[in-house]
This record gives sequence, C-alpha cells and structure tokens, in this order.
Amino acid sequence: MSRIHNFSAGPARLPLEVLEKAKSEFTDYQNLGYSVMEMSHRSAAYTEIDRQAKSRLRSLLGLGDDFHIMFLQGGASSQFMMAPHNFLSESITADYIDTGRWSAKAIKEAKLFGNVHIPFSSDGTGYDRVPARDELSFSDNPVYVHFTSNNTVAGTQFATEPNTDGIPLICDASSDFLSRPIDVDKYGMIYAGAQKNVGPAGVTIVIIRKDFLDKSKTEGVPTILQYKTHAEKIFNTPPTFNVYMVNLVLEWLEDKGGISHFTELNEKKSRLLYDEIDRDDFYRGAVQKDSRSQMNVTYRLPSEELEQKFLQEAADENLVALKGHRSVGGIRASIYNACPMESVEALGNFMKNFRDKNG
Repeated sequence: MSRIHNFSAGPARLPLEVLEKAKSEFTDYQNLGYSVMEMSHRSAAYTEIDRQAKSRLRSLLGLGDDFHIMFLQGGASSQFMMAPHNFLSESITADYIDTGRWSAKAIKEAKLFGNVHIPFSSDGTGYDRVPARDELSFSDNPVYVHFTSNNTVAGTQFATEPNTDGIPLICDASSDFLSRPIDVDKYGMIYAGAQKNVGPAGVTIVIIRKDFLDKSKTEGVPTILQYKTHAEKIFNTPPTFNVYMVNLVLEWLEDKGGISHFTELNEKKSRLLYDEIDRDDFYRGAVQKDSRSQMNVTYRLPSEELEQKFLQEAADENLVALKGHRSVGGIRASIYNACPMESVEALGNFMKNFRDKNG
C-alpha cells in the first residue's frame, strides 16, 4: 500500500505503527474474542485501557496527583461552552486572549455565562500574530485567563505560556498538544480535541487541577456538563475506541522518546519549510515571523491562480490537504507529531521545483 503525504489540519495523519496495531487488534482485542468497539466501558479490559492512557498522559506531561484527567465528547468546541458554564457567572469575569478563529468562538460562548474581558486581540490585523508579554492588559480579578496555544487557521503559536502573575490559565491546546513541553503549574485547565495530534476525532482530553476544579459551580449547570461529575469516575459511556486509539498514540510517543524528541523534530520540520518560504519573495509567510506556528505552516503565492496550480500539481505528487482554511485561503501545511520528516522534505523539494518553474 502506498501512503500519501497527508498535511490535513484535522482529522490529521496518525502514526502508521498505531494504525497497524489497531488493525491487528480490531476484531480480537488481546485474545478476548471481541473488539474494543464491542466491550463494556465498565469491563476490566476497558478500565485498563483508560488507566494506561491517563498514566501515560501524567508521565508525558509531568502531572502530579493534583490533576484530574477526563476523556469527554463533543470536541474542543464543546469546551468553549462547558468551561464558562462551570466557572463564570454574572458577577465573575474571565479574560480571553483573542488570537484567532477558535478563540473568537470561545469568547462568543463565554459571554453567554458571565463577564468577558479581552486583554489582547489581533483581529484587526487578520490574526497575524500573538501578543508580546507586555501587550496583555488583564482585568482586576479574573477567575482564569483563556488562550489558544496554537491557531490552526492563521498559523500562529504562543512560544511560551502568557505571563498572568498567578492567574490560572485555561488553554485550548488542540493543535499543539504534546508537541513541546509546557509549564503545568501555570494551568488550571487544559483541553484538546484529539484529532490533530493525539488520536482520531471523537474524544476530547480535559485536564483540570483539583484546586481549580473546587472553584467550579454546580447550581444551574446540568449534571453531565459539570466537570465534577466526570472528575472522579466514568459517568457515562465514553468514546471507547477513540480512547483506545489515544492510548496507542501515547504509547508510540513514549517509544519515540517522549515530548523532548518531538520538540526537536518539530523544530526541524517547521524550519525546513520556513527557510524555503523565506528564500525569496515568491512564497510569502502569512503571519509575522515571531508568531509562526511549528504545527501549521501558512503561506501565500504571488497570485490565487498560482496557488490553485500549486495545489493541483502538489496533489499529483501525492502531497495532499495543503489548501488553506476557507476563511483565509492560501496554503497550509499541518505538520503535527505524526507527520514524518520524509513528508516535509517531499513538500520542501516540491516548493523548490515549483518556484524554479513558475518564479
């Protein structure tokens, strides 16, 4: 079987080794005579899958026992609603840093539940950058500061966590989760849809510090939307096969050398493409250089006609899913952990050849 070079922003490429292992266990999981898709979420076999996945996450991120880990449904977009529903009210304010399409959606939902202050927005410049540390103007006493660590549409990324002087961070980390180290002590909560960097679509990883969870409210919040409902036990049927796949991806991450390995690899992959973009003015980076993402490399060509030609000829070379988000256009190469260096090198070589023929 020939595998394409897949640069999809999500659902994104999964490690081939993971797919092969899942294939081998699909109809008969560990000689039990049935598939993970058929087993009870209360069974001993699934309980062990859940335990392993959470244990691996704790190890990879350096989480202590002061954090809860949950596998929820509804995608990261459900957390745009669920987080403020649990922590905001008319008398409480949260700060939301506005750096892209998804942070704007989170702000819209949060305003339904309480006061929202925006300490920074790059909306006016087309979301072409994230803030410098001295550009954030927080409110007096926010319960949390929300930010999107990597912006898949524009192609920007926070180099480090925003400095909040101790205010807990809530982070939508969907598109750079486990791609680099984070300072877990700064977070009250981290959430990530799995389908970009950790697994297939259908499960959202939610990590909450216990003392931050204590600040959540339950009055007026439906039971299934309360984080406290899910913190101590599996409340309702989780997306069992998706959690199984996440566990396999986490095992693959460990075997490859953990986050430190992918930090180095992702720097090399993104540098290769950005060096090609910066070689002359044929390709033009879509965002400011100091805000560039290592996960989603966005750029433009001299004309939309050339961009269409680029996409077609790339597809002919099995370089697929390079079209930019429909709201911004251009080219976007999503190079998450599972995107191999060989695919990035193939794209870099294609970019060189395309410039030579059309520049």
